[in-house]
Amino acid sequence: MAGHDNTAGWDAITAEFERIYPGQTDPKHYGTLISWQLGGNDPLDGISIYDGGDFWHFVTYGLSELYDKETEDAEWSGYGYEMTFKLEKASIAGADEEKELRCICGILQAIARITFQNGEIFQNNEYLYTGQTTGIDCGQKSNITGFICVYDPSVRTLQTPNGKVEFIELIGMTDAELQMLKARKGREAVAEIYQRLGTDVTSYRRASLV
Repeated sequence: MAGHDNTAGWDAITAEFERIYPGQTDPKHYGTLISWQLGGNDPLDGISIYDGGDFWHFVTYGLSELYDKETEDAEWSGYGYEMTFKLEKASIAGADEEKELRCICGILQAIARITFQNGEIFQNNEYLYTGQTTGIDCGQKSNITGFICVYDPSVRTLQTPNGKVEFIELIGMTDAELQMLKARKGREAVAEIYQRLGTDVTSYRRASLV
């Protein structure tokens, strides 16, 4: 945020997460050293991680307009969304927690890069399949290889001075689940597997539903 006089978009995201997690005014935060505008590799300005008790709750800063309004679309802020992710703490027990958290931050940056470079916007009841068959965890031992996208049920859609911001949550999926979604196509299949899963918290240890 250094060097920015207007941080209204950033502040709106922070205020919403402080509503969800009262008292957590100093969450874990991973900032970007060289901004995308200055030629850096990471498009997000930062990622904060809040303590949800049994899970870590990640939120991105940078897909929406965090500072001054730059786009002509008055209704939406930037790309109109930020990403979130909930990682079950028990599923990384025994691992290097800091490495696992940084690993997810790297994945969120990579997904944001797709949006920045290709203009692809990830929406509710979509899936994100890259063909990766190794786990997304640091050791690549998990069955979780990709994601579905849903509205984060914990977070409200924001009306900021720069426009509307939705929060799209990534939920980890196994390769078999993603292959099924690829074959069936359609948002209904994503909604159905989300309902079967019964949680929006990603566990690296869960078995595949298919």
